[in-house]
Amino acid sequence: MLRLGSIDLDCPAVMGILNTTPDSFSDGGRFTNPTKALSHAEQMVTGGAAIIDIGGESTRPGAQAVGEQEEIDRVVPVIEAVHGAVDVPISVDTSKPGVMRAAVAAGASMINDVRALRMDGALEAAAELQQPVCLMHMLGQPRTMQQDPQYDDVVGAVTQFLRDRVAQCRQAGLGKDLIVIDPGFGFGKTPADNIELLANLRQLLDIGPPVLIGVSRKSTLGAITGREVDGRLSASITAAVLAVERGAQIIRAHDVAETVDALRVTRAVIESDSNK
Repeated sequence: MLRLGSIDLDCPAVMGILNTTPDSFSDGGRFTNPTKALSHAEQMVTGGAAIIDIGGESTRPGAQAVGEQEEIDRVVPVIEAVHGAVDVPISVDTSKPGVMRAAVAAGASMINDVRALRMDGALEAAAELQQPVCLMHMLGQPRTMQQDPQYDDVVGAVTQFLRDRVAQCRQAGLGKDLIVIDPGFGFGKTPADNIELLANLRQLLDIGPPVLIGVSRKSTLGAITGREVDGRLSASITAAVLAVERGAQIIRAHDVAETVDALRVTRAVIESDSNK
């Protein structure tokens, strides 16, 4: 049985997105109130979410930076409320070591870091906390990452970066069962880069840790379909299915119930095919 902490990854796990930010690209401002955030978390768990990912700083292109204390003030009350009400692990979406410590103390049991523990003190904090960590690839910084990103070989560059970060985390004391990797769709990548990464996702499996992807409602899907953020459900589910077919084990999604249903069908077909 493949596990990440308490999470069973023998079947694809859906990570429900819960942003406590006023400016996230899809749901900014909707769940800044802990009561509304808790209600949404409960709805996602009912829909089949295996993890709730709570974030207090938007990482969309051009978003404003948030101070550590403000981020703590945004996420800790929500983590405490959700932790006391639902029976699934809580992830904190942060790069700041102080937020990591405060979130884990409040009930979080996973760290989801778009900077792959490269902020000063983050690797040390993760090694101290000994909770599962998701390491994501990002070219540049959120404020500027979409300003003409360029690669000679995007799949090779992302794979090597994640391989190096996994090695550094292992050296710092994080066990292999505490590490997840994420190619970072939309983080310093063009739509063509994102499609190439999705098409070649199996290459990341050779690194070893489980693969998480987050493509839900993202701009690449809008570029392909011509639809605005709220009209990208079908495209998001299609991308999730393609990712699971290529070996992804965690799907980060806004539309949890619909994604869970699609992945149950996907998994049933994969299992039937493997039994032949």
